[in-house]
Amino acid sequence: MFRSLHRAFCLLILSLAPASAFETQATAAWVYDVTTHTVLMDKNADQPLPPASMSKLMTINMLFEALRDGRVTMDTTFAVSDRAVEMTRRGGSTMMLQHNDRPRVEDLIHGMIVNSGNDACVVVAEGLAGSEDAFSAMMTERARALGMTASTFANASGWPDPNHRMSMRDLGTLALRLIEEFPEYYPVFSETEYMYMDRSPDNRFNRNPLLKLGIGADGLKTGHTQEAGYGLVGSAVQGDRRVIFAITGLPSDKARAEEAERIVSWAFRQFTMKTVATTGTRVAEAEVFMGGAETVGLVPAKDLTLLVPALVQEQVQAEVIYKGPLLAPVEAGAAVAELVVKVPGLPDHRVPLVAETAVTKAGFLKRLTTAAGVLWQTYVAGDAAPAT
Repeated sequence: MFRSLHRAFCLLILSLAPASAFETQATAAWVYDVTTHTVLMDKNADQPLPPASMSKLMTINMLFEALRDGRVTMDTTFAVSDRAVEMTRRGGSTMMLQHNDRPRVEDLIHGMIVNSGNDACVVVAEGLAGSEDAFSAMMTERARALGMTASTFANASGWPDPNHRMSMRDLGTLALRLIEEFPEYYPVFSETEYMYMDRSPDNRFNRNPLLKLGIGADGLKTGHTQEAGYGLVGSAVQGDRRVIFAITGLPSDKARAEEAERIVSWAFRQFTMKTVATTGTRVAEAEVFMGGAETVGLVPAKDLTLLVPALVQEQVQAEVIYKGPLLAPVEAGAAVAELVVKVPGLPDHRVPLVAETAVTKAGFLKRLTTAAGVLWQTYVAGDAAPAT
């Protein structure tokens, strides 16, 4: 009696085509438009790779969670162990901690984010979990709980280790979490310099090359080891849009800076934001069986705003999908269909469609007439069927 109906229609009369191809030099990359929840680029984004200092974002997340839970405050002080001081002696980035120091949580946040201090990460790990090994296990478990399935941690700083891996998608997911879950702490990522106890003036500057370019960049973290190459987890805001990206495998800090700026420019200039369906505006009708009305309007349950490529040729395509005819009664506002919008080169966008008005059951006479008509059609179809 019931059948699946697929109704396609042109939603927008726009000449829309795929964005011009963007070939990144990064070995892996993930670019995400936060405002419209759109993945703009996915190049080896799920491959576990050495993240270098970009993995400090997970250490920072663990400390932010401890602050939120009340386990520590900004004024809580931690001890500096021999292991932490040894990280300074090994080379790499540091906030120049010494044995007799008692850095506050606030100092360590700046030390990890602005100075990218390996020593600060060890202090945080030991202060929260007792040892860096225990903290690494905690980070791995927490990453799994947050959906970062390609991440495993062997240390708190991103020091090279074959068991220390993250994907670019996981890094982007983590960046989004830091931005959305901890807005009170996130502004530290945009600070351009910090120096603890007037030490190490040469290491006081934030390594993020985007912060001083005036392109809306406000975070988050660079990384570099010989194995990983040069990488960056970045975010920028322009107008109503925020873009997050994670890249790795660049051959130099210059190449990293240029590629990061290119990605930001491409993400904002090659796409425009369009509202293609608004709440309560009828986009289609669905047939109703045994109802007081033969059809009911279908309206979006929420606005659908999406990105479309700025350079255009092909059209956006949209399709309404529902299983019908719908059986009366139909309640107003009931989800009965789905609008699927296809933009070339981007993932499909889906939004529920609901009944615009209520449709009651038909009266007895109409139901009887309808049932008789169905029976007659069934009989005729059966009578006309070829013998087997």
